[in-house]
Amino acid sequence: MPRKSMRPPLGRAGLAAGVALLMTAQGGPATAAPARVGTVQEAMEELAEVPGIVGVVGGAYVDGRLVGTGSAGSRLLDGKGGKIPADSRFRIWSQTKQMVATVVLRLVEKGELGVDDKLGDLLPEVVEKDLVTRADEITVRQMLRHTSGIPDWYADEPNPDGGEVDPAFDVFDFTTPYRPLDLVTWSRARPRTGEPGGTWSYSNYTLLGMIIERVTGHTLATELQRHLFGPLKMTRTSLMVEPPDGVKGPHGHGYYPDADGTPRDVDRFNASLAGAGAGAVVSTAHDVSAFNRAFAQGKLLPPELQRILTDRPPVAPGLRAEVRGRCGDDFSITGGSAPGSIALTFYSADGRRQFAMSFTLSVKPSAATIDASKAVEAAFCPSS
Repeated sequence: MPRKSMRPPLGRAGLAAGVALLMTAQGGPATAAPARVGTVQEAMEELAEVPGIVGVVGGAYVDGRLVGTGSAGSRLLDGKGGKIPADSRFRIWSQTKQMVATVVLRLVEKGELGVDDKLGDLLPEVVEKDLVTRADEITVRQMLRHTSGIPDWYADEPNPDGGEVDPAFDVFDFTTPYRPLDLVTWSRARPRTGEPGGTWSYSNYTLLGMIIERVTGHTLATELQRHLFGPLKMTRTSLMVEPPDGVKGPHGHGYYPDADGTPRDVDRFNASLAGAGAGAVVSTAHDVSAFNRAFAQGKLLPPELQRILTDRPPVAPGLRAEVRGRCGDDFSITGGSAPGSIALTFYSADGRRQFAMSFTLSVKPSAATIDASKAVEAAFCPSS
């Protein structure tokens, strides 16, 4: 039988229908390890020339070892602010979801939660306040797999496939604190996207963060640290919680066009709007690669629980992406985007290789056309 590739859905607000991600698809025999590595820096410099990109950083890893890193463009718009440190922190946006899902399933493994537990039993307030229709039918498994039928809250007019449309909130409101329950309330007036357990449609992961906190009695940030960031030595990774939380240390600033089309700095993007759903984790190429390596190699979950995330139901074209490099290796992609930036991680199915990148923008993510596969080939297939 052919090997199944792990292909988690790409992040919301882009990477689905939003960001035009160009892929090469040339076959060839798979290789166990790269004969040599190329220059990531040159690949970053080429990507920085794409219109709408302010700056880009990336790092390539093989078996946990850094084999190439690079930075191009600038920290601020119009070439200002100097170079972005190649090891800088950046928002990973919807890549947060797989981390949240992994914590949920680790709680299942410990017997603190069941995949068939009902939302209404776990969060009675969503029933009492009529915030989620049919909450007494919806299971944890369905929420993890985006088959709950619960509409998402992020987009003004959501696309079922998670493709980018205009946000439903004020992108430039950096200070108003929002509770997770507020975000759930926003989605209440929207029509359900399907029957519980039915078709795949991008849904509200905010509820899973709330379930983690209810079951454990700890904050989501604490549980991510306990289950993932600490054990995997992701020492520069954290969950932003509320304003004025932001990216610590020198890093690239992202921009978003205002009503007049003028790019405005959104580096202080409201942390309370991100959370478990839109993606409030800040990480580095090293740390996000460490997570993807451990996940792909089955070090975080037993196989039967991992399959809940990897054996996903069919989704709309564009939500899953793979690239076969000219050196013959298959890579899958996880990523996310939101106002100001895009984050991508390419990873091999065996978990040996990862290439994580972050792009800061001066345009909406949907306006950036990025051929990121060339960077992967530059690192892992230099002879091509």
